[in-house]
This record gives sequence, structure tokens and C-alpha cells, in this order.
Amino acid sequence: MSVLRSRPALRWLVPSAAAVAVIGGGAAAGTIVANADPALPERSAAQLLVDLQSADPQGLSGTLVQSADLGLPGIAGLLGNVSGGSGNLTSLIAGSNTARVWYAGEDKARFALLGTSGETDVIRNGSDVWIWSSKDNTGTHVKLPADVGGKPDKAPAGLPATPQEAAEAALAAIDESTKVETTGAAEVAGRDAYELVLSPRDTASLVGQVRLAIDAEQHIPLRVDVYAKNTSKPAFRVAFEQITFEVPADDQFSFNPPPGAKVSEGGIADHSGKAAPGVPGVPAKPSVPGAPAGSPAGEDVKVIGEGWTTIVVGKAPVLDELEGATSSSSSPEEAQASQVAEQFLGTLEKVEGSWGKGRLLRSSLFSVLLTDDGRVLGGLVSPEALYAAAAK
Repeated sequence: MSVLRSRPALRWLVPSAAAVAVIGGGAAAGTIVANADPALPERSAAQLLVDLQSADPQGLSGTLVQSADLGLPGIAGLLGNVSGGSGNLTSLIAGSNTARVWYAGEDKARFALLGTSGETDVIRNGSDVWIWSSKDNTGTHVKLPADVGGKPDKAPAGLPATPQEAAEAALAAIDESTKVETTGAAEVAGRDAYELVLSPRDTASLVGQVRLAIDAEQHIPLRVDVYAKNTSKPAFRVAFEQITFEVPADDQFSFNPPPGAKVSEGGIADHSGKAAPGVPGVPAKPSVPGAPAGSPAGEDVKVIGEGWTTIVVGKAPVLDELEGATSSSSSPEEAQASQVAEQFLGTLEKVEGSWGKGRLLRSSLFSVLLTDDGRVLGGLVSPEALYAAAAK
């Protein structure tokens, strides 16, 4: 039940994972969260859901903001070191970024991630997709097969890149485990909007509620906030700071590499259901509902529970092997990757119980448990719920 299922190109509005990007600091946040009380006709939650399904903007452009505060200072510090201090990776879980988007129909979309050290663009124009980095002056050209038709999936990193993407994930959770209600009107990016609130009925979930601000005229989500339980500040937000619904000019979707640029040909993207390496936006295997980002449904994945308290169990490297991998690496690249893995493990809390021993990643919205015997368990639940699942 989502506008993105009926209008697949909107899901591709921001096709790259690095997509989640925004303006830093409270000034921008103040701009996008300012509530108003516009004189809007009353609409029920059911009517707003129908609005989302029927939304069909002919075009739009705007500035996207994304911010996160997941309570992971150790991981944020590690990402800052890995990214060379650019801040973009760190901002995905602690901070904010900014991006520009343009959309002109099923097969024309562009996303520009604005970083401190350069700009990354992903442009789709018909069957052509260009991925461009101004920092390296390098790019990749990929040809999409004819049957894609505007359906590339969400960003590889798994974090929602646009309000539409975040709304897709939230609306997919609507079932008997979800309470749906409205809270009146709001103003986002200078536009009147209705607020729709989704809340887990199962209090065992770490998610308190998801709030969608839906444009009163165009019916697309302008802002999506995800709150942890018993908090008043969103742990994750993706929103438009500025938006116009005019169709962008064609030249916004033309790729003209600057002098000296190195552009490689990526060939024809794989559309067989597997992810095409290095090609943002190309469909991958369907994910298990509630699974951690990037976890495919398959023989090595087990799902426990349902709804907001789903726990996904999969296979992971044995921790002892990860911790000793640097010394056994056969190349500098492998050694560097192994070192990052060891540093990552070092940020995780050591835990143990009747289920065994392992490492715990604990955030305000989700928990992930890596066990010594090579299992990974994750969900929008407390560590105690993971321990109980690991003991079964």
C-alpha cells in the first residue's frame, strides 16, 4: 500500500545509497520542522493512504535533508576515520547531509549528493545511468535493459534516501500490528501538509512511531520522522527543505563530463534479480520484511516473529577469524579491510549469556548481535529480545 508501488519511478528519485545527505546543524532542522496550522479540510487516515497511492507528480525538484542520531558514537567515530574526515559516512548515523534532486517522469531522475570534498551525481536519462564523482573526476556509464522501465530499487546502503523511500518502508509495515492515525496539519518546505502517524502496537519494539507529512496538493511525503520509543526527538529524518513541482528542464538530465574526466563503461546492468556490483539503483533480491538493510531472503536467513518485532537470524564470520584476519591478509587492500573490521568489532560491547558469547551493536532504533559461533541477529528490538532468540 504505497505510492511507490504504484509509481515506481518515484522510488528511483534518489537511486544511490550515499543518497542520505543534508544540511548540518539546527538551523536547517528548524526550517523543516516548523509546524503550522493551515486551514486544510479534514482528512482521515484512510483518505491520506489513498492520497499516497494516487499521487502522480509530473515533475519536481528540490533540496533534500537527512539527519540521524542513532546513539552510536563509537561507530560514528570509526566511519569518520575511514572516510578521511569528510563527514558523509559519519552523517548517516550521527549528523546531517544535503542533496539536490530532480524528477521528470518514469525515466528521468537525478540525484546530487553535496559533500565537503566534492559532489556525487547519479543521473538517469532513459536507459542511460551515469554515476559521477567530482572529487576524483571519474564516472561510470551503465545501460539499463529495456524491461527496467523506471523500477530500480532503493539505495544499496539501505537507509532511506528520500521521503518517498522512507514512506515506502513505513507503509509496508501497515498491518494489524500497526496503529494508524492523524495528528492534524503541518508546514514543511513552505507547503501545507497533513500528518499521518504509524505506531507499533507491540511495545517490545524500539520504534515509538513514524510520522509522515503528506503534501496537501500533490500527496507525496514531504517529510518522514522515525522516533525511538519514549523520545521526543526523531532518531532519523528525511525531508524536503525546499521543493517545487515544476518539470525540470531536459538539460538537468544530460551528462557532460568535464575536461580530463575518466569515464568507464559499466555495460548492461544485470536485471536478473541479483544486485549489479557498483550500480546504484539496480534491483537486488527482495529483502525479508524487518531484516537489516541488505539482508536477502534465502537459505541462510531465518525469520523469528512478525511485524515491528521481527528478528532476522543469518550467518556471519566467526568473530575469532575476523579479529585475527589482519595478520593473515595477502594484500594491502585485504589488510586494510581486515583492520577496519577489527576496529569495528572493537567498538561493540562484549556480551554473553546462556546462548554463548558475542558482540552487541545497540542503537536507539535497532539492535544487532554477532555471536562467537558465527551468527548475526538483528531487529527493531532490545538486546534482551535478541538474546532470547539466540538461545532457541
